[in-house]
Amino acid sequence: MQILRRNLLEASRRLSLLLRSPPPATHRHAHAVATLSAAARRGPSAGSLAATPWAATQRRGAKMLGSDVKLGNVIQRRGRIYQVIKYNHSHQGRGGATIQVELRDVDTGNKTVERFRTDEALERVFVEEKSFTYLYHEGDNVALMEPSTFEQLEVSKDLFGKAAAYLKDEMKVTLQYFDGRPLSGSVPPRVTCTVVEAQPNTKGLTAQPQYKRVVLDNGLTVLAPPFIEVGESIVISTVDDSYMTR
Repeated sequence: MQILRRNLLEASRRLSLLLRSPPPATHRHAHAVATLSAAARRGPSAGSLAATPWAATQRRGAKMLGSDVKLGNVIQRRGRIYQVIKYNHSHQGRGGATIQVELRDVDTGNKTVERFRTDEALERVFVEEKSFTYLYHEGDNVALMEPSTFEQLEVSKDLFGKAAAYLKDEMKVTLQYFDGRPLSGSVPPRVTCTVVEAQPNTKGLTAQPQYKRVVLDNGLTVLAPPFIEVGESIVISTVDDSYMTR
């Protein structure tokens, strides 16, 4: 009887150990496949990268109206990428308002003139902007410095267009990049300049104050109020070369 009891206890112990031991490799593999299949059916979790729609991670353009076109804008037209280098709004009677623009092909550098309706939808391409400090110019190139790394970069002065006349030592400027290369440059919208030449003040000769031509220290000629004299510092809009204040 005791022998039978010991045999029963030993069999019970072995059965308990067998139940607690891990399943064979084939069973573990089947369990993992089942777990992955269940996860696939549930779909990606809300916070995972795979849960984000592909289109949402792409850098895309946006529609803009012809009336919103500005200098330096980059647009896509007929499969080509162009930058706006000149524009002029006009109104032609019953034909409605239009805008004439001069475009530069980003890849070839070729220029073309086109006319858009002010309500025409255009495809705008967004560019990356980086800030630099202007150092000096040499010939047709200008030297810039990246303020955080102090690395210097040399680019063509043509990137700034007519605004290159406003470049001054230590001025903060911006380069617009497209496809990893500098596409254009811009200066601050307001710049302080010194008047080096001015017509005499004609106060009292006319009933209405007349603007007069003054020459700035950068060589540009602008219109300023009659009370502006040589040696004064005035603030100029670099967008349209107009007097703002003193």
